[in-house]
Amino acid sequence: MAGFRTVRSGERVTNTATSEITYRPATADDLSAVEDLLTITNLPVDGVKDSIESFVVAESGGHVVGVGGVELCGDYGLLRSIAVDPATRGRGVGAAMTEILIAASEATGLRALYLLTTTAENYFPSFGFDKTPRETVPLQIQLSAEFSDICPSSATVMRRPLGMWQSAAGE
Repeated sequence: MAGFRTVRSGERVTNTATSEITYRPATADDLSAVEDLLTITNLPVDGVKDSIESFVVAESGGHVVGVGGVELCGDYGLLRSIAVDPATRGRGVGAAMTEILIAASEATGLRALYLLTTTAENYFPSFGFDKTPRETVPLQIQLSAEFSDICPSSATVMRRPLGMWQSAAGE
C-alpha cells in the first residue's frame, strides 16, 4: 500500500506505554505469524496471503504482537483484522495500528474506510467511524470476500470518511 512510506522499518512509537513496540509494513515472511495471531484472536485468515503487503505488524522482542490491514476496493478501503496478542493488550498497540492504517489510507487518497465487526462497534467511534447501513456501502466494498462471504450479515458496518471527503455527504 503506497501510503506506508510514512511508516519506516524500525520506527519506534514515542508513547511510553508502547515504547518497545515497533510498527512496520508486513512482508511475505510475516505471513505465518500474522495468520497465527489472527487465529488465536478468532479473526478470519481468508485473503490474508493474497494481500499481506497491505498489512502492518507490531513487533516486540522479535515477535509479531499486533496486526492490521486495509483491503483496497477501488476508491475505498476495508479496514480488517486489527488484532493484538492477548499478552500485549492494553498498551495502545491496536490504537496505534488503527491510526497508522487510517493515515496510510488518507495518504493514498482513498475516499473512506469501511469495517465489519461483531465485537468492536463501541471501539471504533473513537477513530471517527460511525455505523452505516449495509445497503449504503459502495459496490466495490460489497464485492469484497470479507463483506460478501467471510463476515456474517449480522456484522455491524462502520464507515470513516477520509481526507477531503470528510465533509462530503452521501458517499
